[in-house]
Amino acid sequence: MIKSIQIQSEENSSLDIPKQSLVYSFVSYLIVFPIFRMFFRGKICGIENIPKTGSLVIVSNHGSHLDPPILGHALGRPISFMAKAELFKVPLLAPIIRACGAYPVSRGVGDRAAIRVASERLRQGWATGVFLDGTRQKNGRVNKPRSGAALLAAKSKSPLVPIAIINSHRAFAKNAKFFRLLPIHLRVGRIIPPPISTKKSDLEETTLLLKDEINNMLDKGLI
Repeated sequence: MIKSIQIQSEENSSLDIPKQSLVYSFVSYLIVFPIFRMFFRGKICGIENIPKTGSLVIVSNHGSHLDPPILGHALGRPISFMAKAELFKVPLLAPIIRACGAYPVSRGVGDRAAIRVASERLRQGWATGVFLDGTRQKNGRVNKPRSGAALLAAKSKSPLVPIAIINSHRAFAKNAKFFRLLPIHLRVGRIIPPPISTKKSDLEETTLLLKDEINNMLDKGLI
């Protein structure tokens, strides 16, 4: 199994990592990262677990609208996320989120279409972010995980990295109108190999493993 993971890693690392655009660098280093560090006293533990090159599925809990920009700009490499297609019709916002790696998904689109778009990003060498529950959770934990991340990893033969976003659901709660300047920390878990097949049992096994890894890191609390 270890040899298999190494071979897959070498194959993935042969892909060209997408270069950081000027817009991405500007948003990361002058906006998101300073806000994360200064206002939310951000800390990251285990960032060495994130490969710098090759396709990668970043999987995390989801408790706040703060999660996508933090994950997308605090891990040392661009992370591609799905975004509502309507956002790409906003003149000033569209070029910014596109340069930051977001890709449009229409409302009501099926999981297969979303997986197809995300798979193409992985083939291009992107790290792609997936929230395991799919939607924000009031308690900030992984509660009812979906198998989309596991399916994406199985189809693209990409490794997965579980990440626990701690406290974002308190800093900017669901339906809240204002931020609370509470610490937000990230714990990065060990690399998990993709499922050996797209069979339901294999996808469920990997999905439950990701759920346990993330919730166990959440239980450790702030760094």
